[in-house]
Order: sequence, then C-alpha cells, then structure tokens
Amino acid sequence: MGPVVIYTGHGKGKTTSALGAALDVWARGGSVLVLQFIKGGWRYGELAAAAALGSRFTVRQAGLGFVRFAGPEEKAAHRESARRALAEAERSLGQYDLVVLDEVIYAVGFGLLTVEEVVSLVRARPPAVTLVLTGRNAPFALVELADAVFEAVEVRHHAGAGVGAQKGIEY
Repeated sequence: MGPVVIYTGHGKGKTTSALGAALDVWARGGSVLVLQFIKGGWRYGELAAAAALGSRFTVRQAGLGFVRFAGPEEKAAHRESARRALAEAERSLGQYDLVVLDEVIYAVGFGLLTVEEVVSLVRARPPAVTLVLTGRNAPFALVELADAVFEAVEVRHHAGAGVGAQKGIEY
C-alpha cells in the first residue's frame, strides 16, 4: 500500500521535500501529479522543472494565489478554486503513482476546505497510490491517518533580517 506522508511545520522546505519524494518516484519510472491548492498566477521554478521532466511529472497550479488577506468575495473564489482542486485530486488518484496535494493543509487552515473533505480523500485513495500532503498546522485527524509525518522547523530565516523573497529560494 502506498503511504500517506505529511510535511508540516512552520519552517521552509515542505514543498521542497514533497518535490524531492516526487523526483525519486519519477526517476524510478513512476508518474507524478503535484496539485497546488494555493499557488496560482506566479511562475514558480517547479513549473519550469516539471515541464523539462516530461509527461510523467505534472505540476498544476489550482489555486488563485495569496489568500491570507482576501476579503469575503475573494475568499469565496478561493474556496471554489480549492473545491475544484479537490475534485481534480479525487479524479486523478488512480492515474498516478504519487500525488502531492501541495498546500492542501493551508486550504483547510484558511477555511477553503474542511478537514473532513481531505480525510475522505485520503481514505478513498487506491491502495497503490502514495499521497503526500503539505502545509502548516496539520490537523490531528490527518496526522492520525498518515504513515509518516515530518515537521519543518525554522531555526533562522533571512526574512528576519529584512531580506525579501528571493527567486530560486522562495519562488
């Protein structure tokens, strides 16, 4: 049975760790879907890398971008986008060896999805599919279902010294 893996915590590296696992599956001949629940609009480096890897490595931006400061109308649009992404994830589970639900835990934290919806998806996955979830503050119900949970811990970050997001590091 494919494991359920969660990368959570307040440090950097959750998506990067998930992408590392995805690259390993791809390198061994498997197929990968990375479905990004929040990211959208920007051209992140992982999109260019995935395009270079070919059809067995797919990254799809399903989000609308930053949601933290969204007003009620914007939040409704984000919620609809997250629901479409969840439906796409459900349809895609049997088509890939590894599916990464990038930032899906953020989607729960921002109230775009319920934890019950994500738990239902985890429980419904085909046995051979490895499922990876990322985002801060993983709810206990998801942690309880996971086979492995890793926490990213920030020790020091250049933002604390006033350095903004850097291309190739944050995006």
